[in-house]
Amino acid sequence: MTARIVVVGAGMVAHRFADSLVSRAEQDISLTILGEESRRPYDRVGLTRFFDGAGAEDLELDPAVLEDPRIRLVTGDPVAQIDRAARTVRTASGAELGYDHLVLATGSSAARPPVRGAEHPGCFVYRTLDDVEQLKAHVERRASQLGRPVRGVVIGGGLLGLEAAGALQGLDAEPTVIQSSDRLMSAQLDLPAGAVLRRLIEQRGIAVRTRTRTTSVLAGEDGEVHGVVFDDDTVLETDLVVFTVGVRPRDELARAAGLVCAPRGGVEIDPSCRTSDPDISAIGEVASFEGMCVGLVAPGYAMAEVAADRILGGGATFAGYDLSTKLKLSGVDVASFGDAFATTPGALDVVYTDPVSGVHKKLVLSDDAKTLLGGMLVGDASAYGALRPLVGGALGGDPAAYLMPAGGVEAPTAELPDEAVVCSCASVTAGTIRGAVHEEGCTDVAGIKACTKAGATCGSCVFAIKGLVGAELAKMGRSVSTALCEHFEMSRAQLFDAVRVSGLTTFSSVIERFGRGRGCDVCKPVLASILAVLVRGHVLDGENATLQDTNDHVMANMQKDGTYSVVPRMAGGEVTPEGLIVIGEIARDYGLYTKLTGGQRIDMFGARLEQLPEIWRRLVDAGFESGQAYGKSLRTVKSCVGSTWCRYGVLDSVGMAVNLELRYRGLRAPHKLKLGVSGCARECAEARGKDAGIIATAQGWNLYVGGNGGATPRHAELLVEGVDDETLIRTIDRFFMYYIRTADKLQRTAPWLEALEGGIDGLREVILEDSLGICADLDALMAQHVDSYQDEWAATLADPAKLARFQSFVNAPSTPDPDLAYVPERGQVRPASIDERRSGDVLIAGTTLEVRR
Repeated sequence: MTARIVVVGAGMVAHRFADSLVSRAEQDISLTILGEESRRPYDRVGLTRFFDGAGAEDLELDPAVLEDPRIRLVTGDPVAQIDRAARTVRTASGAELGYDHLVLATGSSAARPPVRGAEHPGCFVYRTLDDVEQLKAHVERRASQLGRPVRGVVIGGGLLGLEAAGALQGLDAEPTVIQSSDRLMSAQLDLPAGAVLRRLIEQRGIAVRTRTRTTSVLAGEDGEVHGVVFDDDTVLETDLVVFTVGVRPRDELARAAGLVCAPRGGVEIDPSCRTSDPDISAIGEVASFEGMCVGLVAPGYAMAEVAADRILGGGATFAGYDLSTKLKLSGVDVASFGDAFATTPGALDVVYTDPVSGVHKKLVLSDDAKTLLGGMLVGDASAYGALRPLVGGALGGDPAAYLMPAGGVEAPTAELPDEAVVCSCASVTAGTIRGAVHEEGCTDVAGIKACTKAGATCGSCVFAIKGLVGAELAKMGRSVSTALCEHFEMSRAQLFDAVRVSGLTTFSSVIERFGRGRGCDVCKPVLASILAVLVRGHVLDGENATLQDTNDHVMANMQKDGTYSVVPRMAGGEVTPEGLIVIGEIARDYGLYTKLTGGQRIDMFGARLEQLPEIWRRLVDAGFESGQAYGKSLRTVKSCVGSTWCRYGVLDSVGMAVNLELRYRGLRAPHKLKLGVSGCARECAEARGKDAGIIATAQGWNLYVGGNGGATPRHAELLVEGVDDETLIRTIDRFFMYYIRTADKLQRTAPWLEALEGGIDGLREVILEDSLGICADLDALMAQHVDSYQDEWAATLADPAKLARFQSFVNAPSTPDPDLAYVPERGQVRPASIDERRSGDVLIAGTTLEVRR
């Protein structure tokens, strides 16, 4: 008989459980996942990426897992009741499902403190995608109303609170963090480390108040938040409040079903992750093990693996919580792991502190100074990936080698023991990775991810994985493969040079000469990008049009409902009143949802395929051109108003931003490119979080390169300072072209620069001192791009052959059928209108709109 498995909850842990179960199940199973949210499982750990421009689709977890025919995902229909006697669950819609084994993965909810006014509409939590979408909409609305930056108070100075403060700052708000204890991240850091972290946070422009408790939230007659009151009766003016004071396990279903729950919350489980009912398991944040629930994803993943193994007849057990954490706030490195507070009897502290540089590092060792017990890293957490797997084992060298700045002491070279956990998210050990190399034939990180799941979540262990794979291959007498894919033995950089030297202009000629087979979804987009740079034809010209992915193929981003977005370019964020009117009329006429983005553009969502040419014809006629939001190319150049308007502005940041965007528009690259231009050191354009960031000074422009937001935030590094316009542009030209010429597939500038021989100094030698003698070639290549640029949509509209691809159906008539009606897919939720958001209307999943007042 087919085993019926039902999972209550559709978050990250449920997704991991499903992946683990179906990948190992040999017997017949039927797995149903019941989710409360209307979304598919997404990366809640990377929620801050939303404020860096990532959409819901970018945060979605591996969709291939849920495509298994044994899995059925139901979203937007939470479980309302568990009947243990009948072994059934009933959902809110009234559906009833039987189970042979039930898995509770309901997670936890964001807590709100006992503060008067905490339920006010201007108060938010930071937990789900809906939470951050509402927060962002509120900030944008209030900023528009007030005509000034929004002031925000974040109550809770832990890991999540600092991420929320960084997100507010990314929305041009002015955040203040309120912490009741004597230091930030008090659960992970001691007082000296917390003091260093506070200085780093304040240097970012985020205000901090410690030893402060909030007693109430004040709201005005207009219904808007205008302040918070503290326990000393002082008042801090603010326009919104974000609570990040912890989480509460969602154990209400379990309690109602009579399962044993812990006094402090959570469903009690044993080492097999079974509850008091042997037919029910609990995993993730709802599970209480040895009296404790933990709001971290890594233990949840470990529980998911155990529960899946037990259901399949195995004997795996949950060993306990790994509480290692790493702060994901751009520009501030913080990590804590193991026994960071030295609670082990006889433990020794080895501490390095540099207040000037904002660095504090501590390692906790056993009383014989040989075994690593834990540590704290603030200001420089680069050693985290190497240290955390060593916890509980021999350090293997002088502790100073891990604490001192680079070049101070030679780093130890001892191998990680097999039992060392390299990936805490998936609980994968060094031995498992070595086994994947020797027994499964894995030769790169991608193979290790697919085989073991190591490195597939937060990515902090990727460099450690690379090192392990390289070392094992070296032992086997093999070199690490840099092949693009199975069809090309060359790396992307080698293939770029091969195409450049050979002069080949089509994919078929390139693969015939340098590769084999017919190509795949890895090498085709890479060759499309290379040919776009070297041949510079239209993206839809000839056979190369077939190389493009879905978005480039129709020059628009496909959304989750099958419609497309339309994003016209607005260089420097400038747009005329006439242009705004045209965009408004188009959005009205086609029923499109409009959104102001962090990249200083207006996005329009909901266009059907056959509507794209009609919409773009009106935009092109109004003077707009493609914003290339769909390609691995230049996306935006963000800018502040600079000296044109701002009293602090030193140079014309808007003019420079317009110049740069028009120069690099349409430039194809291994990955998307973003720039920022700030008119002064106050950094309102957040230039140091961009691939190329420009900051104006009294001496000229400072250029920073290699910064990225997203899943692995990284501050850009200073390349040149105090240069004039001409030197700045020439340097950026060479930086981009050198990156395009040498980067690996889908490699952003940040990891490319990290892997570049000599790092930032090596880059200076190449593009400023011409150490390789290629600067003239880089200059010429960029000049060719600038001279040959054409607007892709304008060219498409002039070519009937290209327009023929914009049909929803092969047999579509030349004019729309008036009897053909498009209706929303069942369960689809449309975005709320501005009026609905202002009035507090709530959208309910389904084909109708229900309004709650």
